[in-house]
Amino acid sequence: MIRKTLIAIGVLALLSTGMSGGLAAEEKIATLRGAEMQTLPVPPAMGKVENTDLRRGRAYPEQPPTIPHKIRDYQIDKRLNKCLTCHSRAATAESQAPMVSVTHFMDREGQFLASISPRRYFCNQCHVVQTDAKLLLKNDFQDVDSVLGNAKKN
Repeated sequence: MIRKTLIAIGVLALLSTGMSGGLAAEEKIATLRGAEMQTLPVPPAMGKVENTDLRRGRAYPEQPPTIPHKIRDYQIDKRLNKCLTCHSRAATAESQAPMVSVTHFMDREGQFLASISPRRYFCNQCHVVQTDAKLLLKNDFQDVDSVLGNAKKN
């Protein structure tokens, strides 16, 4: 019984694809833009991770800081968070890395905790490494210090 069912599923699968194994050469690919494409575009190359330890400015209000160094093979799971080796409260004096924000020690009700909040423990949820990828859009965001500096000049 099971064998007959599997054979029937296989036959249906072959019939549904027209036994062509994919798109025919003359078929067009529909896009969400409403236009049709003859070929798929080649995706851009991945940006190279910067390892300069120079912090970048932010691109929008309340943007999480980007990571200015490589983090490949960093263990971040429920047993260990490699980022906290340098960025924890106890390690910053020796590592000279910036300490995680005080907001990372707050629970959902705004109460301060003795250690990192579980909802802020997995750094890669918000923070990404800096790459040398070119900007896709022009950005004229100015942080508060820049705005206040411009106001004093006027």
